Amino acid sequence: MYRSLFILVLLLFSFSISQAQIRLNKLVLQPKERYKILGADILVVDTLVMSDSSSIILNPLKKDNFIHAKYLSVGKGCSIVGNGTHGVKGRAGEPGLTQSAPCRNGTSGKDGLPGDSGRDALNVSLYTSILKIHGSLTISLTGGDGGDGGRGGKGGDGGSGTRVCPAGDGGNGGDGARGGDGGHGGSASINCKQCADLHLLMGEKIVIKNYGGFGGQGGDGGFGGQAGLGPVKDGRNGQRGKEGEHANQGKTGLVNLSQE
Repeated sequence: MYRSLFILVLLLFSFSISQAQIRLNKLVLQPKERYKILGADILVVDTLVMSDSSSIILNPLKKDNFIHAKYLSVGKGCSIVGNGTHGVKGRAGEPGLTQSAPCRNGTSGKDGLPGDSGRDALNVSLYTSILKIHGSLTISLTGGDGGDGGRGGKGGDGGSGTRVCPAGDGGNGGDGARGGDGGHGGSASINCKQCADLHLLMGEKIVIKNYGGFGGQGGDGGFGGQAGLGPVKDGRNGQRGKEGEHANQGKTGLVNLSQE
């Protein structure tokens, strides 16, 4: 009984491992073809040929992606892409109520909503025994930009005055919201056994873009409402809302090169 249970567990473990990776003998990407790694975070292939302007899109559902290729041939303008997505801009605040009745103050505008943070880029580890770069390979792992903060709502206008009461004040504008932080850049690791010095290939044959995303801009403060006018006394204009805070830029990812 215990032996059967052990075999069953071993089979299930082996099945889960096989499902976690894509195993191919040969993968040839045609010019401008985009190959997406889906349903797995590991691509294992004996021979990988990337024709001109072809690209490999990393699995966005997996923080860490791995590419194992015994032989890798790269054409012109090829890329491996795992950029973070941009954050959504925050909504603007609702405007304040403008008074139609005399002598009443306008209400303040609502504050804007903060922008969403940009998503962090993915990490990729590339393992190959033989690397032939006939053109260039760009590994793009940039963090997503943060969304801008929403602007504050405009203050409502004050009602007009009469002979028995002063005109209403304008409502204050809502504050602008903070922008979303930029996503962090991903980390790239390249391990190549039989290839030219990786450090000499960097910047020309191999280009890694893994900087952090830009922080979102703070939202503008809403304009104050207009004062009501009256025969006895005019109201006061509402104050403009505060400007939202600018967000932080994401951090640049790490780069690791090894030839063992």
